[in-house]
Amino acid sequence: MYDLIPLVDLFAFAFFLFGWMGYAAYADIKAIGRRPITVVMNDYRLRWFERMLERENRMPDVNITVAISRSCMLFASTTVLFIAGSLAMLGQVGSVYNLIDSLEYTRTPSQGLLELQIMALTFVFVYAFFKFIWAIRLFNNLLILLGAAPQASDCDDAVRREYPKNMARFCSRAFYNMNKGVRTYTFGLALLPWLLHPLLLIASTVVVIAVSYRRDFRSVSLEVLEEMRSHH
Repeated sequence: MYDLIPLVDLFAFAFFLFGWMGYAAYADIKAIGRRPITVVMNDYRLRWFERMLERENRMPDVNITVAISRSCMLFASTTVLFIAGSLAMLGQVGSVYNLIDSLEYTRTPSQGLLELQIMALTFVFVYAFFKFIWAIRLFNNLLILLGAAPQASDCDDAVRREYPKNMARFCSRAFYNMNKGVRTYTFGLALLPWLLHPLLLIASTVVVIAVSYRRDFRSVSLEVLEEMRSHH
């Protein structure tokens, strides 16, 4: 095992996994009270479905859901291309090995390690694919819920209070899986430099975590959303 995977590669890959899973746990669970952008958008989703109940024409709501679902479909189809590309690399691992060996300032891995690196990359994008597929299914179910929503004239106070909450909760689960897929995308791309050198994997993991943190907790768009929410 140690002959196949050098200790520096084991450390770099463990650092990558810890960074990915640790940041996911922090952003999705531990830091909810800090209101990252995903949590702030939950408030706007609730407001969306409150307005939906007030409208007789639900086509704007259907169009919004379809547009979001198409974004998931685009990610899912692109992920299939990534998976196909990584499997093609696995089938031509000798050519990939020679290409990396011809580059300057890179550490040429053993062919066995290179195969493990490509398989790890494939697994990451397979995980992202399943997250996008589940999000697509949830958004399709959301369209049915929109069609089943009661008209404004049929709503009592309990329906006006509870139905938007349940719709927003269901919609948030769809976005949760979509965000998981997008995050897996970014960390999957951070895995690519491992093919060149394990230290590059550590550096790319740190960069991805820093960029993700800034976008989730420190972005200008988050400040705008919070300011708009305070006005409402």
